[in-house]
Amino acid sequence: MSNTACVLAIDQGTTGTTTLLVDGQGNIVTRGYQEFTQYYPHPGWVEHDPEEIWNATLQAIDALFGDETPNIIALGITNQRETTLIWDRKTGKPIYPAIVWQCRRTADKCNTLDKHGFSEEIKTKTGLVLDAYFSATKVAWILDNVSGAREQAERGELAFGTIDTWLLWKLTDGAVHKTDYTNASRTLLFNINTLSWDDTLLEIFNVPKTILPEVCPSANNFGTASFYRNFWLETFGKNICLDGIPIAGIAGDQQAALFGQLCTKPGMAKNTYGTGCFLMLNTGTEKVETETGLLTTLACSLDENPVYALEGSVFVAGAAVQWLRDGIQIIESAPETGEIAASIPDAGGVFVVPAFTGLGAPYWDAEARGAILGLTRGSTREQIVRATLESIAYQSADVVTAMLTDAEITIDRLRVDGGATTNDFLMQFQADILGIDVERPAQIESTGLGAAYLAGITSGMWKDIAELETYRSAQDAPAGEVSTARVFSPQIDTNERNQKLAQWKEAVQRVMT
Repeated sequence: MSNTACVLAIDQGTTGTTTLLVDGQGNIVTRGYQEFTQYYPHPGWVEHDPEEIWNATLQAIDALFGDETPNIIALGITNQRETTLIWDRKTGKPIYPAIVWQCRRTADKCNTLDKHGFSEEIKTKTGLVLDAYFSATKVAWILDNVSGAREQAERGELAFGTIDTWLLWKLTDGAVHKTDYTNASRTLLFNINTLSWDDTLLEIFNVPKTILPEVCPSANNFGTASFYRNFWLETFGKNICLDGIPIAGIAGDQQAALFGQLCTKPGMAKNTYGTGCFLMLNTGTEKVETETGLLTTLACSLDENPVYALEGSVFVAGAAVQWLRDGIQIIESAPETGEIAASIPDAGGVFVVPAFTGLGAPYWDAEARGAILGLTRGSTREQIVRATLESIAYQSADVVTAMLTDAEITIDRLRVDGGATTNDFLMQFQADILGIDVERPAQIESTGLGAAYLAGITSGMWKDIAELETYRSAQDAPAGEVSTARVFSPQIDTNERNQKLAQWKEAVQRVMT
């Protein structure tokens, strides 16, 4: 491995950090992973320890290596978006735990701002809804609740960042305070029309400009790593040196997955199937104003010209399968659901609407709750399992429909990634209910690959997107694994599809408030 040129990708997620070494043909050479702790200090609050994230990242990097440093020519970072932290520029120490994107502690603040009439201006400038999900109110909360923090911020002593910015700061030993367009666009402080921090938004949220990072395109020379051999010898007992490796790509996780799927042209879309689903549609240089409850955001860009996307979130996808296993305990493991669902011809009129935490796009009903509908005396375990898988595809179809309405762009193929894509039944049903091909790649680590691709293009590993496309079409599975590459094509006609969708929409209406 030491002679093979590779890009190192850090994929810093909500529950753990994944690292990848990617070679010149776009293949994943090796993978590391390290979990970290979730903290819930109060109901609705979610926090992470930034230093624990940093240590988990180091352990995940170390897991890639033997006793010698591979030939790493660049490093890319992708990260859980919106998660917010502030640290002391002099000491490098966080002044408070990271407030995670899931945290709802600032929901009342958002409601107050909405009542004062700020929502429309915020949406126009940021493409986002006014919600505690995003970073701005989290930043203000930390400044208002840590003693002396506002005074320190005004004196220029503090730095704000999403997780990418924190890792960049740590990797460069405090030399670089930057982020990229995609992460900045999720803060509610960044104007996606002017590509700059917005003074009016900063005033609305009471956030001082002194703490903000510099914003750059996603493919960019952000700085160089500063790790000497002594650090790795003392920490891990290995003869490793990352000093001088350029950090050449940064993107938020969903935008990185879009880029990792090489959805770089208008009309190209990807769906990531995890705990929830995140569906993104590349709309090119056109910023699409959404009227259907979607978000307008920035996608990865290779230069200073913006690339826009529409995004829709499904709150409960893989989590519904976990509920089958851990909640009502009618399955033993997630992988068996595909076989169970395929063992019967249909769900027998049963619909599961997994609105456990409300409904996301395009409904946005926070008070909706889940239900199993259409039960009869003859309903079976198999039908409930099948209906649960189908609900994931139905919810994703709702988002695609909203995107088509907003963007007036034809989507002829959906590229997919995430753990649930290994379920062949789900992928086939997704193709059936959308009426388009669903393409599953050989390597479904699209988020980490996106970070690697950005860094590799910036550093010259790859010439352009076209070169990466040739490798993508020829990719095989990682060593020792069976290839999952497959295109699922629709197998039902339009009438059957429309009938199923109508029944699904009726079921959704039954649970909405």
